[in-house]
Amino acid sequence: MVCMGNICRSPTAHGVLEQRVADAGLADRIQVDSAGTHGYHVGRPPDERAQAHALRRGFDLSHQRARQLTRQDVADFDLVLVMDDANEQAARALCPPGQRHKLRRLTDFCTRHAASEVPDPYYGGEAGFEHVLDLVEDACDGVCRALAPAAR
Repeated sequence: MVCMGNICRSPTAHGVLEQRVADAGLADRIQVDSAGTHGYHVGRPPDERAQAHALRRGFDLSHQRARQLTRQDVADFDLVLVMDDANEQAARALCPPGQRHKLRRLTDFCTRHAASEVPDPYYGGEAGFEHVLDLVEDACDGVCRALAPAAR
């Protein structure tokens, strides 16, 4: 999961997908992580607002710490899910041409919401964090459906 600073959207998506994978009994087969395209917040926990909204829905993000996306991440992971166009471009710049097929928008997996991006809630209010969770939960359900046959 990739956003800009790895403190709002990507840790939220990380926490949701990690829980969905565990609930599906696939935690031993699927590894979930998150990173930011920029190193603004490396080592810091997720934004307190993101944590609070996620926790209300049963997702604990407190163990996560921000880190920056690396070329090695693209090599190591089978799927690199970005939140928006700007972060897709930044991730693509780190990605060797033979690995670009791994980059996808998280929203590509939404089934209930029509969205091309997960918007950044950082400068907004509570509704923005709730909207992010709505999109992320939808998309993570779609990711699990897509990955479950391959992970079994």
